[in-house]
Amino acid sequence: MLNEEICKLRDELNKKIEDCDDYDSIYNISLELDKLIAEYYFVLK
Repeated sequence: MLNEEICKLRDELNKKIEDCDDYDSIYNISLELDKLIAEYYFVLK
């Protein structure tokens, strides 16, 4: 489940980068993605 959320958010981030979306939008998604990745690794540990 968490892995699916990470993949979905990563795809969304990549799309925004490709579309040259605004910096704040890209940054906020990147922060959210970082949190999910950290949570994923914490669960694995």
